[in-house]
Amino acid sequence: MLTINVAVLLAVIVFFRLRRRTEARSRFDEKLTVVIVLALGVLIAPTPAGQGLLSVLGQVAGGVTQAGR
Repeated sequence: MLTINVAVLLAVIVFFRLRRRTEARSRFDEKLTVVIVLALGVLIAPTPAGQGLLSVLGQVAGGVTQAGR
């Protein structure tokens, strides 16, 4: 039996949606992409990979803040 991880499926969908040209998107299409990306974020956040990404982004944000002072 084949099982598909929902987060991986959403990541693939986001990848292909973002590859399209910006001029070809309608406002509804952009809103749908935002909803899909938010759902992907909710699925990834509690995982170890999501926590590691959060840590890295926090360090980058802290470095940018320190560089701006």
